[in-house]
Amino acid sequence: MNKLSQFVKEKRKSLGLTQEDLSFKSGVGLRFIRDLEQGKPSLRMDKVNQVLTLFGHELGPIQSERNEP
Repeated sequence: MNKLSQFVKEKRKSLGLTQEDLSFKSGVGLRFIRDLEQGKPSLRMDKVNQVLTLFGHELGPIQSERNEP
């Protein structure tokens, strides 16, 4: 599970929401929520932001954790 999927799942649970609830409140499909929480590597950023907006967050660039020379 990646950081994004873990964040969404933990936030959803902390608010007492089911995946269905989150789907409805964010305006994305249930399948999208499931894919997001399972760490699917390719997701539409606009839809991810629709979900993150409910938690007061948005996607943005972060420093990579890779150890490249």
